Amino acid sequence: MAIQIGEALPQVAFTVMTADGPQPRTTDEIFKGRKAVLVGVPGAFTPTCTLNHVPGFIEKAEELRAKGVTLIAITAVNDVFVMNAWAKSLGAVSDDFVFLADGSASFAKAIGLTLDLTDRGLGLRSQRYAMLVDDDVVTKLNIEPASGKAEVSSADALLQQI
Repeated sequence: MAIQIGEALPQVAFTVMTADGPQPRTTDEIFKGRKAVLVGVPGAFTPTCTLNHVPGFIEKAEELRAKGVTLIAITAVNDVFVMNAWAKSLGAVSDDFVFLADGSASFAKAIGLTLDLTDRGLGLRSQRYAMLVDDDVVTKLNIEPASGKAEVSSADALLQQI
């Protein structure tokens, strides 16, 4: 079952790129004590994710900050090197953003939002979603019904709810 509004994020370790190389970071280390947007996507460099979904959050970062958001986190079932290259290609390398590698889909599984794209040669991935997390607790959750679209889970849709 998918995570629900009012539930705390499960304790899972992501891998993030730091100045010292790849490092593990738990959900508590990332989200505790802050208001954050967490965007889940099926994969880095995929068309909808790269051309439509994540750029909306980059473009709306100022508006999100004006509503109290202190971090925009992007996660995908990719390795840390791919996530780092993707962040750079999108121009999203700043303290406002963190790209979270969920290489084994541990987080996607723990929140019940996996997407099986094995028939397309992509294996187990994350569903597309956007959530607002306040001090580790999900306060808004927008799960996209079709992985090839970014409407329900868009930055605009989430901004209207905050």
